[in-house]
This record gives sequence, structure tokens and C-alpha cells, in this order.
Amino acid sequence: ERQKERKKGKTVLGLLVSELTFVFLLSLPLPLPRLPVGIGSGAVCTTRKQTGVGYPQLSAVIECADAAHGLSGHIIADGGCTCPGDIAKAFGGGADFVMLGGMLAGHDESGGQTIERDGRKYKIFYGMSSATAMHKYAGGVAEYRSSEGKTVEVPYRGPIEKTIQDFLGGVRSACTYVGAAHLKELSKRTTFIRVTMQLNQVFSQNEVAHRVPDSDKSKDTAGAATEAGEAAANAPAVPSDGAGAAE
Repeated sequence: ERQKERKKGKTVLGLLVSELTFVFLLSLPLPLPRLPVGIGSGAVCTTRKQTGVGYPQLSAVIECADAAHGLSGHIIADGGCTCPGDIAKAFGGGADFVMLGGMLAGHDESGGQTIERDGRKYKIFYGMSSATAMHKYAGGVAEYRSSEGKTVEVPYRGPIEKTIQDFLGGVRSACTYVGAAHLKELSKRTTFIRVTMQLNQVFSQNEVAHRVPDSDKSKDTAGAATEAGEAAANAPAVPSDGAGAAE
């Protein structure tokens, strides 16, 4: 009965990385919480540098997920993701939710002021323990503490739709590789192996943006020329002076 009553509420507590802390919080007579896991791994977090406190993100997720799921709790992997593969690893480690900040920064839909410099656009992105955030939401940095976040300028990235599709495509493909029919199965199908090099970086300095094949370009050009010709043929005659006729 107590579990039924607790499931009616929704609480988000955090941040934490310890299995013992999880067990303690989940034992409290509170609505079953969703607990953010992660200290110091965020792109604009300086907690590890400023305080010396932190924990490897994937290890924290694995350990805390085991404790939380045994007590009907849920965890949110908060911080540390740099690419779609990291999102898949977070779910593979047992996370029920994944929180993203830096990977979504710079888009139209993200918060932050847009600035322009030398013809290029940027968006301001800051950590929630940064001086910027504390001045905005708490009136400044309290005397007894220091800032544990930084403020950065992220290159403008346009609408977020294609970025989200890229993330989802990576997670879907991860599920097919490990044989998970549903996202909740990913953690049951995942085995982690410690490696010293994750990516082959031989051509990392030579990567170029997606290029349209020349054959496709010629088709597009021909199509555009045809459309322009048809438009010109159907356009009404416009009187012009001598200069226009000569051109």
C-alpha cells in the first residue's frame, strides 16, 4: 500500500552518485523520486576543479541504477554526454532518463542570449551553478560559496530538429546492434568493456561536411535551369530601355 501511495507523487531530488545515498533517499517516506545522477561531468560544470568532488559518470549511473531499480525508483543520467553514443551508453548503464545540456546548446529552441561577432552568431550557455546563473536567479553568488560553473559562447546551430533526429538514430542503431527490441531492454543487453582508445582518429583532422555527389548536383542544376527557362517563357513581356535590351 505504501508503494502504491508513493507512486502517485513525482519528485526530483539530486544530485548524487553514491549507491548508499540512493538507498537512504528511497527509504524516506516521500513520493518515489527521480534522482539525477552525476557530479562534475557536465560541459559547463567546474565542480571537480573547484571542490575536488566528482565521480566517473558511467560508473555512477551503473551503481545507482542498480540500487534505484531494486527499490522501484528511477534515475536521470545528468551530464557527461558528448555524442549520441554516450546517450546509448547511459541507457545501457541503466538510466531511465538522460539529461542533456551542451549537446542541445546553440539551437533556436535552446535558452541563452544570441550574439553576433565578425559575421558569426553565437548563443550564451552557462552552468546552473555558475556566477551567471546565480546572479540571474539568486541575486548573486552567496558569500559562503563560490561559482561551480562557467559561461561559454556556443556557435549558433539553427533549428534543433536534425540534431534530435541524429541522436535518435544513434540510439535506435545501438538497440539493433545489441538486440534490444525496446529501449528498456538496452540495459539488459549491454556489456561494458574498459578500453584505452574508443575511436580511430587517423583522419579526424581531414573530415569534411556532407557532400552532394557531382551527378546529383548536375541534375539539380539542370532542373533549376529548366524551371528558370519555363518561368522566363511564361513571363509577360516587359518593356526595357536600350541598356536592358543589350544585356
